[in-house]
Amino acid sequence: MSFQHSSSLESQPTTWRREDDPEYADDPEFRTFAAKLGDDLFALTSDVARLSQEIAKLGTSRETARVRERVKTAVEDISDKFKDIGERLKRLATWEDVGPSQRFTQSKLNREFKASLTEFQQLQRQAIEKEKASASAARAALQEHASPTEERGQFGQQQDQEQLRLASQDDVNFQEQLIIERESEIRNIEQSVGELNELFRDVAHMVHEQGAQLDIIEENVEVTHDASRGAHVNLKQASNYQKSARSKACILLLILAIVLVIIILAVVLD
Repeated sequence: MSFQHSSSLESQPTTWRREDDPEYADDPEFRTFAAKLGDDLFALTSDVARLSQEIAKLGTSRETARVRERVKTAVEDISDKFKDIGERLKRLATWEDVGPSQRFTQSKLNREFKASLTEFQQLQRQAIEKEKASASAARAALQEHASPTEERGQFGQQQDQEQLRLASQDDVNFQEQLIIERESEIRNIEQSVGELNELFRDVAHMVHEQGAQLDIIEENVEVTHDASRGAHVNLKQASNYQKSARSKACILLLILAIVLVIIILAVVLD
């Protein structure tokens, strides 16, 4: 199905109504359900955009513990929202007695959901990469601080030992705990990616199936359009023939009137 045809079809109203054809009858429950789903999906897309801004701060001078906490909370909340909307999309896809307009709505929502989910998964991977790099650097720094190398020489080792004695063991434990928590967050994000991958496959399958249905609908629309255009041409030709027939009838009546007048005059003069 061409992009132009797809765009023109999507620009049509989401619900059509024809009293003489139940296939085109409006379904208020479907319309309400789809509208709420569309609103939630729009809000979810905004959440993904805000998450992108927060993830961009990771690994930079703007990264703080608060930023990491916002990223963690946002990833969890958005994942849950994607799962919820995904389940409702599956319900919408199995809606009974839907017409062409409803099918367009189903396909449009599925494609928007798939695009947002793809963007979110990319952000998840970025967050994982940045969190891993940060955690690895923090652990390396902690290990270097706790275990000085021989390359620094005896004087350097004495300084390290003196710093270790001065350093608070509580602070070392605190840093270690932070690293462990960050690694746990990474595992949680990785688990979320796996769960959403399955949802992505389901939605991609629905998009593929509905794409085939839309191709069939488009063919029917094109055939109907061609038939309508042919009917319009025929009606125009019939209208022209009718006008021509009326003109000929008027001329014939005029001729008959003239002949009748001539005959009457001839009779009167005689």
